[in-house]
Amino acid sequence: MNHLEHYTQKTCTATDAIALVRDGDTIIVPTGVGEPPALLTALSDQRRSLHGVVVSQILPLRKFDYFDETTLDHVRHSAYFFGGASRPGGQAGWIDFVPAYFSELPQLIERGLTPADVVFTLASPMDEHGYFSLALAPDYTMAAVKKARAIVLEVNPNVPFAFGPCHVHISQVSALVESQDPLLEVGLPEIGPVQEAIGKYVAELIDDGSTLQIGYGGIPDAVVMQLKHKHDLGIHTEMIGDGILTLLEAGAVTNRKKTFMPGKMVATFGLGSQKLYRFMHRNPALEMHPVEFTNDPYIAAQNDRLIAINATMQIDMLGQCGSESLGTLPYSGTGGQVDFVRAANRSRDGKAFIVLPSTAKGGSISRIVPTLTPGTHVTTSKNDINYVVTEYGVAQLRGKSAHQRCDALINIAHPDFRGELREQARALKLR
Repeated sequence: MNHLEHYTQKTCTATDAIALVRDGDTIIVPTGVGEPPALLTALSDQRRSLHGVVVSQILPLRKFDYFDETTLDHVRHSAYFFGGASRPGGQAGWIDFVPAYFSELPQLIERGLTPADVVFTLASPMDEHGYFSLALAPDYTMAAVKKARAIVLEVNPNVPFAFGPCHVHISQVSALVESQDPLLEVGLPEIGPVQEAIGKYVAELIDDGSTLQIGYGGIPDAVVMQLKHKHDLGIHTEMIGDGILTLLEAGAVTNRKKTFMPGKMVATFGLGSQKLYRFMHRNPALEMHPVEFTNDPYIAAQNDRLIAINATMQIDMLGQCGSESLGTLPYSGTGGQVDFVRAANRSRDGKAFIVLPSTAKGGSISRIVPTLTPGTHVTTSKNDINYVVTEYGVAQLRGKSAHQRCDALINIAHPDFRGELREQARALKLR
């Protein structure tokens, strides 16, 4: 039987594909745009016929009907990272989460520490050799493909066919569902004067020939906008988005000076516009890899001058970053922040930036605090922190004493809070 015959034999409706899911199964769904809407809609429609099914995913973008507190005994969500669709349930306590570094999620799956019975994912059309590309998010999904009992692809002609180890062969597939819907687009965040000021400080410290990892958010994208005049930048990141595309179009990114995989951009998921998805299609300058490759600190650090740019919500006077919760209230997740902070610290001439506005709630509270709000989930530790940047300047903390860190952070706090912070520091014996 040839590839096309296999394809025809395995093609079914989304409703029929749900029959492959058994009670008690865990369904692995990829990051963001890689989630398959037809399959997850069918799962939602049939959820009451199932029992004890879990959907595990790092960043859902759509709030499917299975996000339903009244049907948790049938299908429930388990988050590796909270986004807009899952955050309300996470904060209310009926969506659970798995704390983990993004880079280690494949290992958890491979070792059976987190289940992977079924894979639901978007995929490109099959090529002449019988392969589909999971270009939008090979992340931890490729590890689940090796482990799962059933692999169900939602094949969409709008999904790019990317290069790199992100392919599934027709012989591995249990069922295929076809869809035609345009891929979900995620625009660039809004950039205001605070974000722009932070972006300028960071950009001044990025040398020509550096390799970039850029997280998602207004401040990282504000940094990107300040880099158009740079030369021979490279990309080794977890997310490829429209900000990186802007640098490519400006000629700032060439990947020529990379010391690891020169000439190639490397990422594990795409999140952006239709223009970005078209750019990813069969582009020899881009490889999409599983996250245990892109985010492994040892591998990423083989890029000299690796620059990691990530955001946090709160930082204490020792440099501990609370990037994923508001006190005890979960907000996002660990993601790849620590992976790339550690990678940049290992890299020759690397720099890891943690960026944040100096205040929150309309300027009424300082984000630089004596101690983190009780219950805050610590993301980047005091031992890993390097550069911290607000709209008031840069504090380089690595190698500095507790007293030196405290002074440096107060100097980049909002002026309205510096006096109070100095008094609190003295009470903590940090000044």
